[in-house]
Amino acid sequence: MIQVGTWLKVTDNTGAKLVKCFTILGGTRHRYAQIGDIIVAAVKKAEPRRLVKKHEKVRAVVVRQKRAYKRADGTYIRFDENACVILDAKTKKPKGGRLTGPIPRELREKGFDEIIAIAPEIV
Repeated sequence: MIQVGTWLKVTDNTGAKLVKCFTILGGTRHRYAQIGDIIVAAVKKAEPRRLVKKHEKVRAVVVRQKRAYKRADGTYIRFDENACVILDAKTKKPKGGRLTGPIPRELREKGFDEIIAIAPEIV
């Protein structure tokens, strides 16, 4: 359950390390984001001389959340951290070329096939 003000770890190789969510896309009353939702975030911590700089506004998709997420078959999935993948401007394609950590299979159903293709592990 990601809301405005939540800090997320970035799990790709764009150079950003931590981002802070300030908007959740999908309607005016969309208060919480979960796996597969797109957020707008500000980069708070980044590596120097990389693709994404500090203080930049980016769009990202939530790929891991601490709160248990209920799947269609009735099981729950939960991760140790809140994490996201930075996206290109208005598309669903990832900005980076490599991901770290597990990625849930719910992203394929939500149209993020490029993220699933480069994921090292699908849970």
